[in-house]
Amino acid sequence: MTTGAPTPPQPTRTRRSRLRRYLPLGIAVWLVLEIWLLTQVAGAAGGLTVFLLLVAGAVAGSVVIKRAGRRAFRSLNEALQRGVPPERGGGNGLMMLGGLLLMIPGLLSDAVGLLLLIPPVQKAVSRAAERVFERKLHRAAPGSLGDAFQQARIHRPDGKVVQGEVIRDDADVPGDAAREPRPPLTR
Repeated sequence: MTTGAPTPPQPTRTRRSRLRRYLPLGIAVWLVLEIWLLTQVAGAAGGLTVFLLLVAGAVAGSVVIKRAGRRAFRSLNEALQRGVPPERGGGNGLMMLGGLLLMIPGLLSDAVGLLLLIPPVQKAVSRAAERVFERKLHRAAPGSLGDAFQQARIHRPDGKVVQGEVIRDDADVPGDAAREPRPPLTR
């Protein structure tokens, strides 16, 4: 029996991106591979060797991250003192990622972390990441965050702030609201 009220439409399910769909599976496969590889190496070389490899990876990763962070801070400080924008990238981000992968327990992550510390590999990964980022940025729908970033990068590449003042036409505001004091717009 119907009451005459329309039935609400079935909510449409939003489509999940491939990354959100396969990332948990990829992490699970990565963890299983790491554990399997650790047990294989422990069976061949001994548990103490594996433990020492993991400790050495953690120490090396922390040293790499500390060094990359210092280098990034130093280059930023020098660029600010010269009054020029800091150089883009410089490989510090990939060095930090390599150090982080070294710190994560596991031999597979250590191998990938060591690869990211090699300068030609850093350049290749950086170029590939830039191409992917640019492609995603150009494919962004109008009005999205990617579109806003693209517009800001085109129109204001230097990041300068334009000082201005808001002038309100209070003729259409009724009563005392038009006469209330307003806080200044500048700090």
